[in-house]
Amino acid sequence: MSFNRDPKLIKIAKQLCRDLRKSQTPEKKILWERIRNRKFFGKKFYRQYPIFYDQLGKETFYIADFLCFECRLIIELDGKIHLKRKGIDKIKDNNLLSLGFKVIRIKNEELQDIDEVLGKISKFIITNQRNSL
Repeated sequence: MSFNRDPKLIKIAKQLCRDLRKSQTPEKKILWERIRNRKFFGKKFYRQYPIFYDQLGKETFYIADFLCFECRLIIELDGKIHLKRKGIDKIKDNNLLSLGFKVIRIKNEELQDIDEVLGKISKFIITNQRNSL
């Protein structure tokens, strides 16, 4: 995690996140409506949230689709573009894992059964709560 945040980089990240929130996909809207405002397990989720880190001495960031700090969980919704980005996504997931986050990837098509998707997320949260006791 970066401790030396560049104000210019923060400004860029904030604007990108705002833009992404304004133009979110229908799939992201569906999931957001179910997990926002502590509706899901009482956990606080953020959407389109920047995660800053240092990569080889250069400060940069990822934008998580959905993030729960309490669970150290990132939920990424993957559209068809991600079929071509598997290598990039794997690197991103590994970097986020090294920062202490668990990444769950959900294909947009899976959201046709929102209850199944929520069940997948629930399993992680329940397992995580047991392990922290």
